[in-house]
Amino acid sequence: MANQSTQLTDVFYALADPTRRAIVGVLGRGPATVSALAAPFEMALPSFMKHLSVLERSGVIRSSKLGRVRTCELRPKALSQAERWITEQRAVWEARTDRMATLAEKLHQENPP
Repeated sequence: MANQSTQLTDVFYALADPTRRAIVGVLGRGPATVSALAAPFEMALPSFMKHLSVLERSGVIRSSKLGRVRTCELRPKALSQAERWITEQRAVWEARTDRMATLAEKLHQENPP
């Protein structure tokens, strides 16, 4: 369980940065080379590579190198883990909200204005 928690933490850390979220958005349309991914960003390539490294360490993306060209692709499994956690949390909070609404309605009926 602790390992799964660490992986989830790594995924959320990776997605916390807007540059990395933009990269994930591009890769959601299919694999892309590092140079194609880096083109829209106004930063030095070494800085951009650090973003890719964070995404790769978290398991959100993977990269492969063929000759001098490195290509990145999305790994949906890591995002599925985060989605599952968010869905579980949503269910917990919706149940709490429903209980709160029921209690408020009951109190309102017991003590009319």
